[in-house]
Amino acid sequence: MSAREIRLFGDPVLKTVSEPVGIIDDRIRGLVEDLLDSVRLPGRAGVAASQIGVNLRAFSYNVDGRIGYILNPVIVELSGEPELVDEGCLSVPGLWFPTMRYPFARATGIDLDGAEIEVSGTGVMAQALQHETDHLDGLLYLDRLDKPARREAMKQVRESDWF
Repeated sequence: MSAREIRLFGDPVLKTVSEPVGIIDDRIRGLVEDLLDSVRLPGRAGVAASQIGVNLRAFSYNVDGRIGYILNPVIVELSGEPELVDEGCLSVPGLWFPTMRYPFARATGIDLDGAEIEVSGTGVMAQALQHETDHLDGLLYLDRLDKPARREAMKQVRESDWF
């Protein structure tokens, strides 16, 4: 398989709630390969299936040398005091805004064998788990910004050369 093109802000798939992965077949195995190939590129902490145009609950991650994926992820624990962390998104290239995120996150889901798996972490991993799960729920990090920051973000999106 191969790294796939990332869908950009304005593409309706990014605002669509993703469907659960059902039967794990060659199509799903190919999707996971594409997600892993796509997240291995430099500067990428996570890629949600919706970002490559697939409306299924799956994402890959690449944090601190840990590369993996999770199907049908559910955030089961968020802890610590939420804090503002600089956040960007491959679907909103070049823009970074402080976003409220919990410092610890734990998600459960399944792997390609249908076995339950758990992914957890602090710092960038916690942020990636929250960010990618948001994608699967049809949310972009811009949706989490307070009104003044969101207004500024939308102004920058409109002025960007990719929009």
